[in-house]
Amino acid sequence: MLRRYAAYVHLLPATVDNYFSVRGGLLNLGLEVAFFALQGTDAHIFSGRSTITARRQLEPRWRLATFLGGLCSELHRVLSHVIVTDTHGGDWPAYLTSLSEWLRIRNADRYFLRWRPNAVDARALGLFALPLVVPPRTLQYLDEGNTVIVPQLLASVGGVPLYRDHNVLDSLVRRSLALVIDRSLQADVDRHGAPQTGSHLAGYLVDAMQRLAAGNSSWAPNRERSRVWFGPEGLFLVWPQSATDVQALLEADHLPGIPKAPETVLELLLAAGVFERQDEERTTWTILPPHAKAPVEAVKLASPALLLSGLHPPPQALPGSLLCSPGASAQPSPPPPVSAAASRGAQLSLIEPAPPDTNVPLPPPASLPSPFSLNAPLRLSSSVRDVLVDIVHTLNGPGRAAAACTVATGLFVPLREFERRGIQPAMAARALADAHMLVQPGGGRPLTTSHDFGGQPTPGLIVAPQFVAGFDPAAFVRSESAEP
Repeated sequence: MLRRYAAYVHLLPATVDNYFSVRGGLLNLGLEVAFFALQGTDAHIFSGRSTITARRQLEPRWRLATFLGGLCSELHRVLSHVIVTDTHGGDWPAYLTSLSEWLRIRNADRYFLRWRPNAVDARALGLFALPLVVPPRTLQYLDEGNTVIVPQLLASVGGVPLYRDHNVLDSLVRRSLALVIDRSLQADVDRHGAPQTGSHLAGYLVDAMQRLAAGNSSWAPNRERSRVWFGPEGLFLVWPQSATDVQALLEADHLPGIPKAPETVLELLLAAGVFERQDEERTTWTILPPHAKAPVEAVKLASPALLLSGLHPPPQALPGSLLCSPGASAQPSPPPPVSAAASRGAQLSLIEPAPPDTNVPLPPPASLPSPFSLNAPLRLSSSVRDVLVDIVHTLNGPGRAAAACTVATGLFVPLREFERRGIQPAMAARALADAHMLVQPGGGRPLTTSHDFGGQPTPGLIVAPQFVAGFDPAAFVRSESAEP
């Protein structure tokens, strides 16, 4: 089956300009995901309710199916993203035969690759290419003695969620795919200016939302304090609370590279066409759910079917509009009932004013300091943005827990804090410099500098103060920055 897979995908790249975009990229991607998925089966007990004899018979089948699920996890790209032609202009019939066999029949020693414009991921297409890699006799072997292995394999390859049963096979494959892609992107130090490193995570984010909608009570549509509201204008998710739920679910799945900032999640899903912008300037919407005390911020899904298609019975849209005009607010709740004695006391206080010495004005409430947060430009790499968001957030806690400190010219961030969060310091320095967020030491010196941190000299980078919300740039020493 390895030879059959290699014959089908040949030397095709996996993407046009993202991960595994080199010759043979799709072959290498499939092999690596299959390897890690197979390795992950060591930590799982399949068919745990079966007898020891049955498990002994099913275990090899589960392992083989998981390996095949990883091998064919991105097979759909051949059918949805590329067009292959030979020197005579003939197109490769990818639904009928492997690329290697077609080249042999055409007696071709080279072929040409053309990417389909505006191609979208259609994982279900992988099911049509699967028979060219996995022969029917293998599926028959996997189906012996059980009724779940083949359905889970097909659901994983086709990207079909199983709402009633947990697809253990697909969980291993998706985790391995995220790991392989994240390792590839982290190892490529020349990716700055290319598509966002987290763009491949849009499918994981959508899958997490579907799982929450299917099994989380707080995601039941149109219930009090729900995250999901379905009205005549469409389907809305309360934001950023929904992003927090999605991040918690994916972190529990141990998926690497999951964005930690709701802003990054919003950018990814807007770019993937999952969310719909309100207009050119506003990405979120303001809605007023029933019984809400005030309007809430929300995001709008491009299609309600993304979340509602698997729910039974399907929810019904609210009859009234969810959108509210700017400045609208909820109706104030009626005052609590008061006793007759309290009512008479209130009337007396209106008739008989209190003595002058009791009319002491109350002091104004003390204003709380604004929390510190990152205010980075959109061109900053999403992986570096997520790490820097986490580092800046530590400034809001106890001083000893802070992962950075202020210096005369900005925010000093030790290089080791990037390494602890899985980002190479060289990659972070280059991404921040490309986004013009660093303070230049001047005189042609390198971007890194040394500063006392925790009682010892520590190498790090200085982020310009205007990129940290809560800082007053006027309070810092003006210095030459990376801004042209």
